[in-house]
Amino acid sequence: MTNMASTNLDQPVRVVVADDSVLLRDGVVRLLSDSGFEVVAAVGTADALLDAVTEHQPELCVVDVRMPPTHTDEGLRAAIEIRDRYPRIAVLVLSQYVEERYAAELLDGDVAGVGYLLKDRVIDVNQFVESLRRVASGGSAVDAEVISQILGRSRRASELDRLTPREREVLELMAEGLSNAGIAERLIVSGGAVEKHISNVFMKLDLEPEDGAHRRVLAVLRYLRGS
Repeated sequence: MTNMASTNLDQPVRVVVADDSVLLRDGVVRLLSDSGFEVVAAVGTADALLDAVTEHQPELCVVDVRMPPTHTDEGLRAAIEIRDRYPRIAVLVLSQYVEERYAAELLDGDVAGVGYLLKDRVIDVNQFVESLRRVASGGSAVDAEVISQILGRSRRASELDRLTPREREVLELMAEGLSNAGIAERLIVSGGAVEKHISNVFMKLDLEPEDGAHRRVLAVLRYLRGS
């Protein structure tokens, strides 16, 4: 993606971690360090996060939603500010909560280099690390429950109503950032079946072939916006 910094494969991804829970923060730091990331700062407040980003200019930020002083949405608002100030810096929100208003704002527009995962639903460390690397390299990773809650507050889902349950499921996994092969593995179907479902999604969302590779991104954006 043009707005993401190019990644030097010989250098570890530089990360800032922000979580007000010392135990969780230290756990994430240890996991990232053991997985080959370079954690340049680990902080417990949104203000400290913004300061650390300004100072270190990392490639990726891993951010909790609820942080001091009010423990409501400071972390998520800081994540949005980071994306506004430094579009090349990837942001992955890792939280127990879906703050629908700001989550929708974070995911509205270019979702390259953006992720939103729920702590309680991270059940595979390797998949989590893969999601971090995908977001850092300009991809996306959005938990299905996040998508569901954002769509639940939207009343503009007429196009999506055209999709069958299986097509919605495939589009949901596309929004999580999975490749066709990854979707096939998750749904235990053939690659050809996945390609057929994706083709149907494009057709029902009126995404023309000339949109090329961007059709996948456009389809995900339609899904996230619920329009």
